[in-house]
Amino acid sequence: MNMPVLRIARPTDSIDALMPFYRDGLGLEVLGHFEDHAGFDGVMLGEPGGPYHFEFTHQRGHAVGRAPSQDHLIVFYLPELSEWEAAVARLRRLGHEPVASYNPYWDTLGATFEDADGYRLVLQRARW
Repeated sequence: MNMPVLRIARPTDSIDALMPFYRDGLGLEVLGHFEDHAGFDGVMLGEPGGPYHFEFTHQRGHAVGRAPSQDHLIVFYLPELSEWEAAVARLRRLGHEPVASYNPYWDTLGATFEDADGYRLVLQRARW
């Protein structure tokens, strides 16, 4: 069986507000985008040829609001200290400061950040 590609898709009220966090802060590339596809705009971000990517969509004239809880997480495992420090520094330079995790487990070896919609991402300094 070939390894499938994972797409993490979710709606947002503002694709533009998310771009600095995911593109500039995490260093993900825009893999594709679309406008007014049946009333939806969207962007896909990830690494070309990578095993996963994010899709953020906005339905024109429709509000989705913020994350339903602080425990909705995406976790990136970055075991190399230099890679972890660089990723944390990029987000901090963009004005994103770590927040206390809802589950304190993630604060032990990680740093949790919140995007413009209130969804959280953990940069975990460990192997999975």
